[in-house]
Amino acid sequence: MTREEAQINELRDELRTHNYNYYVLDTPTIEDYEFDMKLKQLQALEEAHPEFYDPNSPTLRVGGQVTKNFETVVHEHRMYSLDNSYSKDDLLDWEKRIKKIVDGPVEFVCELKYDGASMSLTYENGTLVRAVTRGDGTQGDDVTANVKTIRSVPLQLKGDYPEKFDIRGEIVLPFEGFNAMNEERIAAGEEPYRNPRNTASGSLKLQDSAEVAKRPLECLLYSMKGRALGFETQFEGLEKARQLGFKVPEASKLARSIDEVLEFVNYWDVHRHDLPYETDGVVIKVNNLQQQEELGYTAKAPRWAMAYKFKAEQVSTRLNEITYQVGRTGAITPVANLEPVELAGTTVKRASLHNADQIEKLDIRVGDEVYVEKGGEIIPKIIAVDLSKRPENSTPTQYITHCPECETELIRQEGDAKHYCPNYNGCKPQVIGRIQHFISRKAMDIEGLGGETVALLVNEGLIQNYSDLYTLTKDDVLPLERMADKSAENLITGIEASKTIPFERVLFAIGIRYVGETVAKKLAKHYKSIDALSQATMEDLVAVDEIGDRIAESVIEFFSSEANRVIINRLQQYGLQLELSADTLANQTDKLQGLSIVVSGVFHSVSRTELKQLIENNGGKVSSSISSKTNYLVAGDKMGPSKRTKAENLQIPIISEQEFLDLIK
Repeated sequence: MTREEAQINELRDELRTHNYNYYVLDTPTIEDYEFDMKLKQLQALEEAHPEFYDPNSPTLRVGGQVTKNFETVVHEHRMYSLDNSYSKDDLLDWEKRIKKIVDGPVEFVCELKYDGASMSLTYENGTLVRAVTRGDGTQGDDVTANVKTIRSVPLQLKGDYPEKFDIRGEIVLPFEGFNAMNEERIAAGEEPYRNPRNTASGSLKLQDSAEVAKRPLECLLYSMKGRALGFETQFEGLEKARQLGFKVPEASKLARSIDEVLEFVNYWDVHRHDLPYETDGVVIKVNNLQQQEELGYTAKAPRWAMAYKFKAEQVSTRLNEITYQVGRTGAITPVANLEPVELAGTTVKRASLHNADQIEKLDIRVGDEVYVEKGGEIIPKIIAVDLSKRPENSTPTQYITHCPECETELIRQEGDAKHYCPNYNGCKPQVIGRIQHFISRKAMDIEGLGGETVALLVNEGLIQNYSDLYTLTKDDVLPLERMADKSAENLITGIEASKTIPFERVLFAIGIRYVGETVAKKLAKHYKSIDALSQATMEDLVAVDEIGDRIAESVIEFFSSEANRVIINRLQQYGLQLELSADTLANQTDKLQGLSIVVSGVFHSVSRTELKQLIENNGGKVSSSISSKTNYLVAGDKMGPSKRTKAENLQIPIISEQEFLDLIK
């Protein structure tokens, strides 16, 4: 190693240490001026010796890389959302559900829920290689260049780090920095930013990373994901992350009961206002990672975690008008148009009134003074009316009887809270809404085609349903407003590329009522093709795991429509994937068809997740708890004694990992 290389490496290590002390520990050990002088010295050395370039050098924190399009990246470990609770009863019910599934005592870790932009950082051999936004939980945007400018994000780890792992956290904008940014904007005659959360999220999508570097963003980390991480509990994981150099909030607590959890909640409900960041609740997690695995996930959230939300902020304002929106399924949603009011950092002008029953229950009327809060501090809702301020000439609200768009008489089925417009193919908002759903990210994910363009295409008469998309040409779309040559080309290319989207997502995209992502996957896996699904009877459908009468009726109604059958036939002709691929089918069998299997313990040749996938791929159902309907208990190491005892009492076969693998050979 040359003298210059050694000097460069020594300066880099010294600056990383000072950076960590200042931005992570908040205990600077050097004056700002001295730090800047050392940084300039390093910059001069690096410029003189480009052969020693290091993409993670402290000199590159200032940014400068321009990103025109943020690449979409699939998360190796899915980023789930959290179930919310608002009361002690919710938490007690959650604890009961947990104790029915796992053995032994259960400890919890309480952490503050910071209100920022969720982020997943990937490290390999101690180096930051990728930063990806949460997106839809399955995939997000690669914003690595921007995140590298955040000084509390370590570019090179210290200590004994795993070879590869992801770490999750929130990118936040502290109040102090947010206020300073707004003072500058006001002084320059510009509109101030509305709130720290949206400003932090928007910062990550700036194209010039040098602009991101000017913003005082911080990254608070809370969860490592990967193999052989070197710890067995969530609380140990937090300490491990601190040792590696991450900024992990100190406001966390190991709780041995729900009462201790509530002590933490009550304390921070008062003291959160003293924190330098926005918080909107507490996240409670089962501490033991093996118990977390045993509890598993629902379609949207982990069973082992719960977000306790602090009471939402409320304001009062005047209800000026009630209007009605038509959704893609024909559902009518009444909307309260309000006198604009500031609420939780944003200006609220509209709030959902949900349905006719809610309007009647609140006896809400135009001209009323109403109380508004943000449900989960995101979606505004009206919670009450101030009757003392009601105008004398007030009249009760009469819910509309005809569609506000096409004038068709509305229907309301027994047991349904909403009214519907039955004009499925002739009501323009429904047509536009279905196509917008079809092209959405979780469905066909058609690059270059957005909701506004869909509305333009429908309004210009170029398409009437989503199958018409596959007949469009570049010449068709070029005349559209704000459509340039390259944009038109990208749109047509994106439509063509969507023909490779797998069957389960196409099934979700076509918009059968009540068939969401999870149900679409179950139906695709069971029926394997759109043709087989279209022929299914009510009896066949309800026999499928987790498919009830409502979903079954909706599927049958969809395929009984001649218009829908024509559209599906056209999609087949255009080459969309309307059956499972050969590769997918090759991994599926019926060897475990009709069997309910519980998995418990630690496994070696395959992970618990892979084991569950094998059960489902072979037609079986993974169950979280043992009952008389359980067919097998697959037992790994460290399995809890109560599960074994229950299985033995019910005479359920207990098999090893290898015996299970032999079953599906």
